[in-house]
Amino acid sequence: MHQFVDFLKKRLKSDLPGGEAHQRMMAQRIGGDFRMNHTRPPRKGAVMIALYEEDGKVFFPLTQRPDYDGVHGGQVSLPGGKMEEEDVDLETTAIRETFEEIGIQIERQNVIGALSDLNITASNFIVKPVISFLAEKPEFRRDPREVAQIFTAEINHLSDARTLKETELTVGPNIRLRAPYFDIEEKVVWGATSMILSEFVSLINEYKNG
Repeated sequence: MHQFVDFLKKRLKSDLPGGEAHQRMMAQRIGGDFRMNHTRPPRKGAVMIALYEEDGKVFFPLTQRPDYDGVHGGQVSLPGGKMEEEDVDLETTAIRETFEEIGIQIERQNVIGALSDLNITASNFIVKPVISFLAEKPEFRRDPREVAQIFTAEINHLSDARTLKETELTVGPNIRLRAPYFDIEEKVVWGATSMILSEFVSLINEYKNG
């Protein structure tokens, strides 16, 4: 764990493979392009990859959103959300939202760095994926209004090529997508979350092959 954290601290200060990694997990509309035009500039948000060690393996939590009428209803996501006026920066946003959604209190000194920003056109957000590490396995406490379920991913499983699959999804009237996804705990992790995790996997593989 400590060697991996040290690797990330250094690696996150260099050029990151975000563009290519995001593209690998981008869903494609079946039967034509799918474009969304927004009249307002994208809002800012942040999510958290909160690493911790258990039995010699490194894990991080994911959440499943409740079903609701919206572009991300029922999807799997990393804990996080939109930047509020009182947030001094996006690290603060990720820390606050992680505490609110799943009850983990992360100190700023436990923040390692951040992956590449991701522009999520479906919800008109630019999201910063923050990475932190915890000294011990946390006790989760979910906010039932925002989180239907908390589950965990193990980084070696995440980076296993057999975890990467593809499916077809219906996301709206006459909108069908061919979507790459990560099969984690029998959950279909696709869309923005899979694009963020794709870049994280690139760094995990760099560490393994280093």
